[in-house]
Amino acid sequence: MTKDHLKYLGIPLLISILTITGLLSSGNLISEKKFEVKNLNQTKNSVALTKVLEYDTVKTYNSKIPTGVTITKEKGHTGLAYVDENNNETIIESPKNAEIEIGTGDKADYVGKMTGYGADCIGCSGAGTLACKTKDGSYHSLTKDGMTYNDDEYGNVRIIAASLDKFPCGTIIKVDNPNLGTFNAIVLDTGGAMKNAWKNGVVHMDLAYVTETDPAIHLSTSSNVKYSVQRWGF
Repeated sequence: MTKDHLKYLGIPLLISILTITGLLSSGNLISEKKFEVKNLNQTKNSVALTKVLEYDTVKTYNSKIPTGVTITKEKGHTGLAYVDENNNETIIESPKNAEIEIGTGDKADYVGKMTGYGADCIGCSGAGTLACKTKDGSYHSLTKDGMTYNDDEYGNVRIIAASLDKFPCGTIIKVDNPNLGTFNAIVLDTGGAMKNAWKNGVVHMDLAYVTETDPAIHLSTSSNVKYSVQRWGF
């Protein structure tokens, strides 16, 4: 059956459009999608065109994030539209804007010392209930909840004690310890040693463990640890 026969019978023609979409800003990822668009005008041979819709980047500025740190909140992607012979545009896939936060707060990079402690340390409660309230207003227990905390922005991070005079509760710090490598940690506790050290201009942080008998606790001890604040407080 020919195309003319189809038009005579009143059967709508389907125009298959092969489009290349999903080009990311890096240009590394290409995916192919197939769309079918009904030809409502059965008396014309229409040429279907597609148009890539670019996305915008929405920027917000946050004083809790140190200057020089940018956080991607949402990744953006391009959209796709169908354009007919009359230049009428039909959205097939809408673009999604990228969202980023740009830091305007104090830039904070330090070199200091680190030790480790457990819930059963001398002078500790045994339950390991930390000094800081969490974002939801509760208290974290090392023995019940473990030695990591699930942060809304940074996921599971280690817990550290620091001087709250300088590093408020909820501060996220990128730690580079020669013995443990690089990891993110959150300030949820404090101690006399940390407070006294900061009064003397020394950064001293204590990495939390469930128990003092943890064989890895001695690896925390170093006098050459790099601390880089990623967020000031909750």
